[in-house]
Amino acid sequence: MFSFFNKKTHIDHMEWLGVDMHAHWLPAIDDGAKDMATAVNFMKSLQELGFRKLLATPHIFTELYPNDRVIIENTLESTRQALTAASLTINTDAGAEYMVNEDFEITNDLVCLPKKHILIEMSYISEMPNIEQIIFNLQVKGYVVVLAHPERYSFYQDKHQRFHRFKEMGVLFQLNLLSISGYYGKDVKRLAEYLLQKKYYDLAGTDLHHDKHLQALKLEIQTGRLYAKLGNVDFKNMELFF
Repeated sequence: MFSFFNKKTHIDHMEWLGVDMHAHWLPAIDDGAKDMATAVNFMKSLQELGFRKLLATPHIFTELYPNDRVIIENTLESTRQALTAASLTINTDAGAEYMVNEDFEITNDLVCLPKKHILIEMSYISEMPNIEQIIFNLQVKGYVVVLAHPERYSFYQDKHQRFHRFKEMGVLFQLNLLSISGYYGKDVKRLAEYLLQKKYYDLAGTDLHHDKHLQALKLEIQTGRLYAKLGNVDFKNMELFF
């Protein structure tokens, strides 16, 4: 066990993290919530679990999910109207999760989380060959690069030096909350534990896509297991995004 585990205090909510900065509840624009009713249910459930602010990060992936600022902002506005109609008051905003591949283009108007934080991901199959150059180019444009769920890139299992290099470059790391539970498998859990031990994580998010994710999150949160494992980690969700 690691020193960041806290088994003594039973905390069954997410007020200690405060902001969910990675989730896919905007309806019908990626592989997350399929319709507005599902979106509203997800957001209501996340609020009931203790989150004070919810940030949607729909995929922007040219081949599968060709979203852009207009689509995301219009969908966010429709979702806010649906929340109002349901008599729910939830602090919401949206950025995006960009797939960094050969089609990724850097512009001055990328869809970001607050304060120009840009959430990026890579294929789970192999590292983007020029990822360091892409990160540098984004930083030159004034973006703060956040690497989504680094623990899920299996090609880094035996290449921990790549993580060290990214941190040297100033990249922020975002943990998927379910990774530490073993939801994505033993290898992902092991890599998440390593990155936690190195104190490399800056942010955490649910990466909520569907009801199976939601039920797994509820179990980990309401049993107190999630806080026991992560409650002492210095995540900056509230500091950067509230």
